[in-house]
Amino acid sequence: MTPASLERLRSAVRDVPDFPQVGILFKDITPVLANGELLKLAIDGMEEAIAGQRVDKVVGIDARGFIFGAMLAARLGIGFVPARKKGKLPWRTRGVDYALEYGTNSIEMHEDAINPGENVVLADDLLATGGTAGAVLDLMRQSGANIVASLFFIELGFLGGREKIASFGPIHSLLTY
Repeated sequence: MTPASLERLRSAVRDVPDFPQVGILFKDITPVLANGELLKLAIDGMEEAIAGQRVDKVVGIDARGFIFGAMLAARLGIGFVPARKKGKLPWRTRGVDYALEYGTNSIEMHEDAINPGENVVLADDLLATGGTAGAVLDLMRQSGANIVASLFFIELGFLGGREKIASFGPIHSLLTY
């Protein structure tokens, strides 16, 4: 991805102060999603990160990861696997609990979503503290997946999420703040 393309994406991400709470500077990606050319650039960048590697499935995290993950899977002509909040999937699931700053949360995937030995990529909009991504990567590993890479549109580097998930394999972020 060219520096000019990355700058176009970066300039479209909107900063929203004090959302969802006071003191947070939210990185709003909806201007990128609303512009077909920019959205295509984002998916192009994710695809470039795994070029030349065999990938069988893409896992996307509820909810914005569904956008990036499903589009990448469609582009590659492979399956998409949703990782959802507990109780949102209709079939038998495998789940994991993970820590949040205040409390815990749970995330699940269908038990039969990934076959042992499949090459799988995680795609999401944002890597922050790594809690949710780490939980989903753990589910992927429990399913017997070969984790090819984790792909993120944005990484908030100052929150240390990369270090938390580094043991799962390569991490590629298009934009880092």
